[in-house]
Amino acid sequence: MKTKATQFTFLLPFILLSFVCQAQKTGNIVEIFGKEKVESTKEGQILHTFRHGLVLRNGIQPGLINGANDIVVWQLANGSFRTPVDGSSVGAFFLGEGQENDLIWESTAADSNAVFSDKLTKSVLYTAYNAARSEIVLLEATGHTRVFINGLPHEGDHYDYGYTLIPFKLKKGQNEFLYSYGRFSRYSSRLVVPSKPVFFTHRDPTLPSLLRDENQERFGAIRVVNATEKTLRGYRIECVLPGGEKATAEMGAVISLTTRKVAFRIPAFATPPMSDTLKAQLILKKPNGKEVDRIQITLKVSESTTYHERSFVSRIDGSVQYFSVAPSLQKGAEQALVLSVHGASVEAANQARAYKQKDWAFIIAPTNRRPFGFNWEEWGRKDALEVLAEAKRLFKTNLQKTFLTGHSMGGHGSWFLGATYPGFWGTVSPCAGYPDVAGYRKTVTDQGLSENPHFRMLERGASAGRVFNLTKNYLQAGVYILHGGADAVVPVDHARTMRALLGTFHPNFAYYEYPGGSHWYSDESVDWPPLFDFMKQNPIPETQTVDSLYFATAAPVVSSENHWVRLNQQEKQYETSSIKAVRNHDTLTLQTVNLRSFSLLFGFHGMKMPKFVLVDGQEILPNSNGDIHFIKNGEHWSLTASLNPKEKNAQRQGGLKMAFDNQVVFVYATHGSREQNEWYENKARFDAETFLYRGNASVEIIPDRDFSPGKFTGRNVILYGNADNNSAWVKLLGHCPVKVNNHQVHFGGEIIQSERLGAYFVYPRADDDTTLVGVIAGTGNQGMKALAPNDYFSGITGFPDLLIFDVDWLKDNPQGIWVSGFFGNDWSINNGEFAR
Repeated sequence: MKTKATQFTFLLPFILLSFVCQAQKTGNIVEIFGKEKVESTKEGQILHTFRHGLVLRNGIQPGLINGANDIVVWQLANGSFRTPVDGSSVGAFFLGEGQENDLIWESTAADSNAVFSDKLTKSVLYTAYNAARSEIVLLEATGHTRVFINGLPHEGDHYDYGYTLIPFKLKKGQNEFLYSYGRFSRYSSRLVVPSKPVFFTHRDPTLPSLLRDENQERFGAIRVVNATEKTLRGYRIECVLPGGEKATAEMGAVISLTTRKVAFRIPAFATPPMSDTLKAQLILKKPNGKEVDRIQITLKVSESTTYHERSFVSRIDGSVQYFSVAPSLQKGAEQALVLSVHGASVEAANQARAYKQKDWAFIIAPTNRRPFGFNWEEWGRKDALEVLAEAKRLFKTNLQKTFLTGHSMGGHGSWFLGATYPGFWGTVSPCAGYPDVAGYRKTVTDQGLSENPHFRMLERGASAGRVFNLTKNYLQAGVYILHGGADAVVPVDHARTMRALLGTFHPNFAYYEYPGGSHWYSDESVDWPPLFDFMKQNPIPETQTVDSLYFATAAPVVSSENHWVRLNQQEKQYETSSIKAVRNHDTLTLQTVNLRSFSLLFGFHGMKMPKFVLVDGQEILPNSNGDIHFIKNGEHWSLTASLNPKEKNAQRQGGLKMAFDNQVVFVYATHGSREQNEWYENKARFDAETFLYRGNASVEIIPDRDFSPGKFTGRNVILYGNADNNSAWVKLLGHCPVKVNNHQVHFGGEIIQSERLGAYFVYPRADDDTTLVGVIAGTGNQGMKALAPNDYFSGITGFPDLLIFDVDWLKDNPQGIWVSGFFGNDWSINNGEFAR
């Protein structure tokens, strides 16, 4: 990139008039910056409150890249779990510092508020209820990561929001509940008899602002609870305003015993309301028009010129998401756009309101899909990009005046998004941020696994988050680092480390350490005038003027384009690839690392193609004034007229998590045994619950008998079940070299026989060039139950293209993995890279 004038600046501390105040508080952090915790139950009558139980302390060994090891989940999967009693031993597992004896179940009791909180870190809590009869109830529990109800997994309430309601069928007699610990290491749980079989819940709506000066239909979303044993199909939601204005939306299918967050339409109003809020009625109707339930919602009313929220429909899953806006005080094409990414527990609405409105820029705050979300990686990254594109479309901002900033976890988001998407931002401005979550949240478990070949594959699956591999990408933007000098949450050493690193190569960065500043000392923790002045000085250069650039990526499917270069394929999947380009008169010189294919996009950008191109010292004469594509065979580069869309490319590469995108649909098996059918249906339900809780998602779930490729064209599919019990397998994966059957796994020409194997993998749909199939499959009941954890819904964990593991991975991850790795660029095993 063209070098800007050198601006290496240390802003020396000076006395500020505003006193630094400590923002840390005790208690539920969600109550500080996020949504109010749900404290009341309006959905039915309380049947039972759990006040006594048994706790297994140190029964879970947390991981980071590889997820957690859980001794109780392992026992449930292999059939060795027995109802615990006080003093019963599980065995000598996870022996660590300060632990010399077997894991023992111990009696525990809740406090006067029915909260269990006695030394519960890394714990499993057991409770039981003896039911007089079988009936459908709701589990309302908080504080846990997941719960097994009579052996079947369900999502918890890890962040203690109070959102989670799990409909399930009590069996007559003993019912058992096993809860894994959450963020705050406290649990509460009760059973509720629903007042209706199908109903709206007031918990966790997604609601936009209504704008008097932009009177148009908008989208919202609300949770619908199906506490019946039948799928809801053909239902409609009507939204009625006080003036009688009405909009109707078809509700997506909701399978039995499931809570799904569904979209509805908010009509334009006939007369702009004068009040700041508006009450609307949501009415749920059956296909025949009969009313099932109704609920009142409160919508905020404002003007587009002041703080407000906007909604949009995400391409990831068709869900309704929102973002917040601090609008510019001026209008016009030259306005800037500042993307501000929030910290852990912070709502986007609060993030935007921490800034005073500017007279030159729109400040846009995406959600990361949730206040905690995915630490701005994975689906959080995708949310930021969706919001960025939507904000540019709506506000017609000057594309060269796009800037990035964020606080705390959002400071990490700034480091991460800034390194991942160079050329998107004029400046990258992290506040109180850590650069790499793996360095911020180290675990002893992970640190001891670096020599394990399967762990190295998991690390590669998580390589998109390794910011330090991409730091040279910061050369394409100005960098402003702001950090409190007394920050006890994210120590200032993180900022000082980045200052020292940038000082070795970056000509245009500024650093300011706020004297005595805690993690949050005032709104100046983000709304710092010198930081915004720095933005004004550093617009993005026009692509046509860029004569040199350095661009690195963890994988083209994560980030592939930078000005006039696109990276298409890697030699080694999910290892850092880079290109250095210098354009000098009629010659373009390129140096590549770990690239098999790339393109020059001079034609797309209306630029003149250089006469001579040198790629790794090899001279190639361009054969077109349009875009040209390069491919490497051995050590030899050549031009190719087109790229094979069936091979891995920037739109479809792999990594299991990539399958949970592109209007994804979950398809569960119905052709196995009764236990298998029940388990796979519940596994799809559990994954949808988790994606809703962690990512505000709304996933369509269907049985395999309802699936046909033509009906779901252009959409990713997750298959729950194997080739023998899921009839959609042959329709989607007949061409795949991996096949999971009852009793065995076919891996290329090899057959691995065992009842204990599970597999996660991703493979392209054969009927188009863009979509993927994700597979969650087991060879037998133990292998099936080994699939229970869904640690792939995380911004930190690593999942390559394929994992084959046995049930012991639940306690020995990654030692329990048999095969891990990546398919080749042609999606073959032979040209792939796998650890055994």
